Amino acid sequence: MSNPWLKKNPFMSMWLSAANSAAGTVRARASGAARRQGAAVQAQATRQVVDFWLGAPTQKPVRKKARR
Repeated sequence: MSNPWLKKNPFMSMWLSAANSAAGTVRARASGAARRQGAAVQAQATRQVVDFWLGAPTQKPVRKKARR
């Protein structure tokens, strides 16, 4: 006697395929967001190091109002 749980089930196959596709999309979005956030943090740290070593002013100069 064959085990009915081991038979191929097309509905389960479709459901698992859709679930795998959704999981892949979520994983891709999460890894992309993490990569962008890491790049932003690294760029900010680099900017701070360069500003420190090049003696950049701590505050931006105040802009004078334009004459009319």
